[in-house]
Amino acid sequence: MPGLIGRKIGMTQIFDEDGLAVGVTVLEVGPCPVVQVKTTARDGYDAVQLGFGRVKNVNVLKPEAGHAARAGLDYVPAVLAEFDLDGLEVEPGQELTVDMFEVGGRLQITGSTKGRGFQGVVKRHGFKGGRASHGGSSVLRGGGSIGAGTDPSRVIKGVKMSGHMGNKRRTAMSRKIIRIDAEKNLIMIRGSVPGAPNNIVLVKAGR
Repeated sequence: MPGLIGRKIGMTQIFDEDGLAVGVTVLEVGPCPVVQVKTTARDGYDAVQLGFGRVKNVNVLKPEAGHAARAGLDYVPAVLAEFDLDGLEVEPGQELTVDMFEVGGRLQITGSTKGRGFQGVVKRHGFKGGRASHGGSSVLRGGGSIGAGTDPSRVIKGVKMSGHMGNKRRTAMSRKIIRIDAEKNLIMIRGSVPGAPNNIVLVKAGR
């Protein structure tokens, strides 16, 4: 079964049947129109290309409009993503919604983590830092020595150092569906999801 494209709205809590508060992440998922069906004979592999959201008419490019029009769409999706067909038969222009999922099922949710920019070793890798007394003001958040001596006279690959943190592709596995609101295209899952609110996520059935 292919997945869907969605948007992370944020986190909240709801109460289950036993009256216990459950922390959930709310996702707006779909509806996703089928923009293109790729086949082994024509494209070399089998996949379905889905769309999500809408591009403002003033920002639409002609190639994008033509691609969407071939699927019978009168608008251009803002996001396109490909999924495995897994034997499902779909046609261009068909809409896939949250109805393909069930409460209690498990999902794999892929998104980009929050970008933190350039960070030092204390925040990026959890280093303890240097001494805070006896003239240690210059080594408080330093990374310490990175060399390996005369042999091999270079910095070894993989040494934890300062650098760009976050904004990486990550997948949250086995997130349980707690509630589905088909009218508003919402899915509430237990636990966290990579990324900040409004980030685009890919939602697939998982274990």
